[in-house]
Amino acid sequence: MQHEQQKLTIRPLEALIITLILLGGISYSIIFTGVGPHVPIVLAVIILMAYGLIKRVPVKDIEEGLIEGAKSGLGAVFIFFFIGMLISSWMASGTIPTFIYLALEVVNGKFFYAIAFIVSSIIGLSVGSSLTTAATIGVAFMSVSSALGLSEAMTAGAIISGAFFGDKMSPLSDTTSLASMIVKVDIFEHIKNMAWTTVPAFGITLILFAFLSPTEASASFEMIHMLKAKLIELEFVHWYSLIPFILLTFLAIKRISALITLSSSILAALVISFFVQNDISVQKMMDLLFFGFKSDTGVEEIDSLLTRGGMESMMFSISLVLLALSMGGLLFKLGILPALLEGIKGFLSKRSSLISATAGTAIGINFLLGEQYLSILLTGNAFQESYDKAGLERKNLSRVLEDAGTVINPLVPWSVCGVFLTGVLGVATIDYLPFTFFCLLSPILTVGFGLTGLTITKSAKAAA
Repeated sequence: MQHEQQKLTIRPLEALIITLILLGGISYSIIFTGVGPHVPIVLAVIILMAYGLIKRVPVKDIEEGLIEGAKSGLGAVFIFFFIGMLISSWMASGTIPTFIYLALEVVNGKFFYAIAFIVSSIIGLSVGSSLTTAATIGVAFMSVSSALGLSEAMTAGAIISGAFFGDKMSPLSDTTSLASMIVKVDIFEHIKNMAWTTVPAFGITLILFAFLSPTEASASFEMIHMLKAKLIELEFVHWYSLIPFILLTFLAIKRISALITLSSSILAALVISFFVQNDISVQKMMDLLFFGFKSDTGVEEIDSLLTRGGMESMMFSISLVLLALSMGGLLFKLGILPALLEGIKGFLSKRSSLISATAGTAIGINFLLGEQYLSILLTGNAFQESYDKAGLERKNLSRVLEDAGTVINPLVPWSVCGVFLTGVLGVATIDYLPFTFFCLLSPILTVGFGLTGLTITKSAKAAA
C-alpha cells in the first residue's frame, strides 16, 4: 500500500480525530464490554466506509482499499495454516512432549526463580504460546512456590518472562508469524534479528532471577513428577521425536524458504507419528492436521499442554489479520494514515526517533486497546513505509513490533493477556509487573539500540 493509492488528502488534525474515534470505540468494546476484536473492527470499517462516502469517494475505490489491505496478508494466511499443522504434527510425533519432559528434568529446589524462568522459556518455545505455558506449567510452579513459602509475585514474574520469551522467539508462535508477515520479512530472518535484543534481555533476566532465588529449598514436587511420569507412560518421549525440530533448525540456518522448511518438518513429524501413536491412520492424520492434536488422558494439566494445533486453530488469527489489514487498507485509501505520518514526519526523519516512535505506538495501542495482535498489525502497517524512506531494512521494524508489542500486553491489567494471567496464576498484574524483567527490558533495549544505531541494519540501497 503506497501513498499514491490514497483518494483523499486531509489535514493531520482531522486524521487524528478520526483515528481517536475509531481506536476509542474499539478500545471501549474490547476492554469494557469484553467482546473479541473482530466485530469492533468490522464496525470501524463501516464507519470508515461511511466517512469515505461523505467525502464522495467512489464505492469502487473504497472496496479496492479493503481488498488491497486484505491482499497484503495472504502470505500470512499460508504461514498460519502451516504453523497450525506443524504444531499438531509435532504433538503427535512426540516432539513437543519430549521438549517438555526435558525441561521438567531440570526442576529442583535450588535457584527456583531462575529454573522457573528457564523451564517456562523452553516450554514457551516448544508450544509457541505464552498463555498455554502459563496456564499449565505456570500453575504447577505457582503451587510449588506456595509450598516453598516463596514470593508468588516473583514466581509469576519468572513464569511470564519465560513464557513470553518463548512466545516471542518460537516459529510456532502466531505473534512471531504476524510480526514477520506484516512487514514482509522471512520468519526465520525475523527470529534471527530479534536475537540481538532478546538474548541480552534473556541473559540479564536470568542473572536477576538467579540472584533473587534461594540457594536451597525443599518441598513437594508431586505435580512436576506427575507430569513427567505421565509423559513417559503415554510413550511420548523419544530421542527420535526431536528429528523434526533438528530438520527445521537445519533448514532455517540454511535460509530455505519458510514454507519449504515448515513443510519438511511437518512431513518428518507425520512419519514419526506412525511410530509414536498406536492408532494412527491416514484419515486420523488428515483430521490431526485440520482439527489439531486432541489429548484425552484425563489429566487436566497434560491435556491442556498437548491439545493444540491444527489449521482450524488458526482461524481466529487469520480472520483477525484479514479484517485488521482491510481496515488498514481503507485508512490508507482515505488518506488517514498518510496524513498522520505527514503530521509527525519531522520526528521520523532520524533513525532514533523513528524506532522510538514505533515502540511508543506499539506500547500505546497495547494500553489503549489491550490487544497485542492489533499493536503489531496497526503499528506495522503504519510505519513500514517510513522505514523504507529512512533506508532501514524492515526486519528492524518487525523486531520493534515484538520488543514493544508482544511482550507488553501482559503488563496491562485490562489487556487480554493481563486478565488471563491474573486469573490462572492468582497474582494481580500490578503485583507481578515489577518482576517481569524480560518484558520490561525488551522495549528498553530496542529503543536503546535505536538511539545508538547498534544492530540496526540499513537497506542495501541506503548502504550503497
